[in-house]
Amino acid sequence: MNEFRDLARVALTGLAARKARTLLLLLGPMIGVAAIIAAVGLTDSAKGDLKAKVADLGTNLVEASAASSFGGEDPTLPEDAVKRTLTVRTVEKVAAVRQLANVVVTPYTEALEQFDTVPIPVVAADSTLPDVLEVELVSGRWIDRFDEETGARSAVIGQSLAREFSYLPGENRTIELGGLAYTVVGVLSRVELEPGFDTAVFIPFRTAGDDFLNEDGIIAPNKLYARTAEGAERETADALVVAVNLGGPDEVSTEIKSEALELAAESDRQLQLIVVSMGLLAIIVGGLGIANVMSISVIQRSAEIGIRRALGHTRRIIAMQFLLEAIVVGIIGGIMGVLLGVLAILVGVWLAGWVFVLAAWLVPAGVLLAITISVVAGLFPATRAARLEPLETLRLG
Repeated sequence: MNEFRDLARVALTGLAARKARTLLLLLGPMIGVAAIIAAVGLTDSAKGDLKAKVADLGTNLVEASAASSFGGEDPTLPEDAVKRTLTVRTVEKVAAVRQLANVVVTPYTEALEQFDTVPIPVVAADSTLPDVLEVELVSGRWIDRFDEETGARSAVIGQSLAREFSYLPGENRTIELGGLAYTVVGVLSRVELEPGFDTAVFIPFRTAGDDFLNEDGIIAPNKLYARTAEGAERETADALVVAVNLGGPDEVSTEIKSEALELAAESDRQLQLIVVSMGLLAIIVGGLGIANVMSISVIQRSAEIGIRRALGHTRRIIAMQFLLEAIVVGIIGGIMGVLLGVLAILVGVWLAGWVFVLAAWLVPAGVLLAITISVVAGLFPATRAARLEPLETLRLG
């Protein structure tokens, strides 16, 4: 025990006496562990945030849209697509939209040149869309039946577009759609399952037909959103293709919206593997740096090694001293790497607004990995130092 205590004291003294060299030794395991911790923690946090969003939004939203293989450049669903959708027994509620093309949106006439080349989605929507999407309004109201029946030029804008247009909650404001003034009556909150809606403008179906489609009566939608019974998403998606199409010539494609978030989580997992691989590469390169710096240290400290060998210290004791230095470097570098990685996760989570997730096994695993790499890297210098003879140290010194 006394021997180990003396060796530990000598190892710590050696590291403390050469601060610049010790810092160089610490950088390898510290950067490698930090990269691995940050990669795993950030992707787990992103995935945890996605899971929380799916839990809030539900997995039972199905989208049905007109496929483009039939129906030309602007394919649409049948005019009575909503009624057909409600015939599916697993559908609880449904909303229809019609995405309009070639409508230039500007906050005012003078801004036409600025926004002429910026595509802002214009969507004809019915009164049930927020209820089906289960999203609230930031301010104001949604399109109501009066707007639909009278063809009023009322508009609801997405949250991001409201910020871009510097819209203030409750402000009496108009925006121009294709040169026509529309009154902004509300701002829709963020739609996690349909991010494009955050920068969109929503107007009543009838108004869209009168102003942009030159269509009277019922306007055909090109997309439906249906809320299904829990657990019946796949069954409903398959049934909607048949119910909406009814043997007609137009194709209908369906998508379970929560699957898009799950695919995003999978892509994050692939990114995690890439960054973890880079972290492992960094820590391996750091290990090579440890071996190189410690090998040079053996030459620089040859006089010290010679004196200790002359005093009777065995090769095992000399080797143990250098291995203990490598272990200390691994422990300190691992702890600093874990702290740096956790700090990176906290910053990333704060900037992205995610849920903080850190697996409990990452902290000890990071420190253990740093110690392992440091010990492996320190084996060669320790062996080299142990093989030095007292007379040989005079030549090296």
